[in-house]
Amino acid sequence: MTLCAVIPATDARDTSDRCIRAVREAEHPPEEIIVVNRPRRLGPAAARNRGARQATADVLVFVDSDIEVHADAFVKIRKAFAEDPGLAGVFGSYDDNPASGGLVSGFRNLLHHYVHQSAAGQASTFWAGLGSIRRDVFLRAGGFDEKRFLAPSVEDIELGMRLVSSGNRILLDPTILGQHHKRWTLGSMIRTDLLRRGVPWVQLLLQRDVASTTLNLGWRHRASAAASAGCLVGVLTRKPKVAAASLAVVICLNTEFYALLYKKRGLRQTAAGPPLHVLHHLVSVVAVPIGIFQHLRRKSP
Repeated sequence: MTLCAVIPATDARDTSDRCIRAVREAEHPPEEIIVVNRPRRLGPAAARNRGARQATADVLVFVDSDIEVHADAFVKIRKAFAEDPGLAGVFGSYDDNPASGGLVSGFRNLLHHYVHQSAAGQASTFWAGLGSIRRDVFLRAGGFDEKRFLAPSVEDIELGMRLVSSGNRILLDPTILGQHHKRWTLGSMIRTDLLRRGVPWVQLLLQRDVASTTLNLGWRHRASAAASAGCLVGVLTRKPKVAAASLAVVICLNTEFYALLYKKRGLRQTAAGPPLHVLHHLVSVVAVPIGIFQHLRRKSP
């Protein structure tokens, strides 16, 4: 079995060079490495499709240019496909040691790690940060929807939904790891969670008439979102007991995640966790009516 790493490179030269070097120096590295230098007008969906069309290997391994893969990542990818000939795709997770400092970066990167680590096994979506698909399956499905997703969004999730609805199986293997080098700010977190994740994801769920319970759409996420809304109501109505009780619910629902924050980043990061988590969930709540409105507007003649 042969692998081809497809890397949609940005103008962030330092992280791209680090990504490519890690791929080349990994154990049993891919037989092919295709780096797509994408101009601003070319989104990651189109860049990945372009790389996939040039590949000849059996399996495509998509690696974002701000990820430094662990040395054994490709060994584990090869093993997953070798042990299960019927497997269409397998993807991994960020590790628990994000490169970027800062409270927002620590929170957001470790949250992504925690969500993937908690959802191991059969998946109903896909992740292209460090994810692999058999090339014939990918091409047969038509690849990423580059016409719909012109900028980084949920193009990988949409592809995963398409593949699974067609009878393909995708696996989330939390031991396939990469270190994330992305730096988050409060503004970039809100914009991404609302415009590039939340709203498009709601539209996808409505379009496909599904209610996914994998990744960050499980019951705990939904309960946390409801409690976060309670926090906001308590603040706006000047009812501190309501706000405090709602915040306590958020904390109780997510104690394992906050324990991870404490273990990896200490008390200061842990203290920042609940308010940042509430904000993250509130943005998700706001995304729901916006997504519904845009979905209905798109359906109307």
